[in-house]
Amino acid sequence: RGLTDISLLQRFIHLRYVDLSKNKLQDLSPLSSLTQLLWLKVDGNLLTSASMQELPYLQVISFDRNHIKDLEGITHPLLANLSLKENKIQTVLGLSHDQLSSLQVLELRGNEIKTTAGLGVSKLKKLYLAQNTICSLEGLEEFEELETLHLRNNKLEALDGFSDSMKCLQYLNLRSNGIKSFQEVEKLQVLPMLQALVLMDNPCAEEPDYRLEVLSRLPQLQRLDKELIEEDEREEAEKIHQTRLEKGK
Repeated sequence: RGLTDISLLQRFIHLRYVDLSKNKLQDLSPLSSLTQLLWLKVDGNLLTSASMQELPYLQVISFDRNHIKDLEGITHPLLANLSLKENKIQTVLGLSHDQLSSLQVLELRGNEIKTTAGLGVSKLKKLYLAQNTICSLEGLEEFEELETLHLRNNKLEALDGFSDSMKCLQYLNLRSNGIKSFQEVEKLQVLPMLQALVLMDNPCAEEPDYRLEVLSRLPQLQRLDKELIEEDEREEAEKIHQTRLEKGK
């Protein structure tokens, strides 16, 4: 509707669900009186900041497709799902576990983030970082409860930064990065629960016997590039692994 002013909403203090998408808003301060708010969607506006007055019951916010540059000032104690897709964010600093102790899903796809260092919300279950410019993975050892990590379309050439403390990570998407060697893939052995891995559109995926090479290093995988691992593949990969062990001896 091309709205630029939402001060009229201040009097509706019992609103629970508010969708203000596709307007021209630059200021959300009138929402501070909506203390019963549970769900807020403000996609496609002109916001340059996600900072708001703390709302005690707010559980879901979507700030997709704005002009937000940082993660400062997001302090809602019951917030479980936060989406900031397609903004101008360059750093993940600014989020605090003390203020976002309930946050489980964080969506930061399509920003300008270069590193994962400093993401201070360690109880996340799902983290979406596709379509950024990430070239190094740092600080991931804190994510002991993370189950899903999306890193598609980034600039990763090395897979340092994963840790055996990431004992819940089951799904990892690394599609369309710059991973050339299976030595890098081998570094994922530290992830004890990894079951699904997406590696297509990396240079290593063009290598002969690519699936067997990955599976011989990560035998616990159930799915590679969205395709289930067949039993004969598993047996063949195990033979390759055993042959290498004997050569090593």
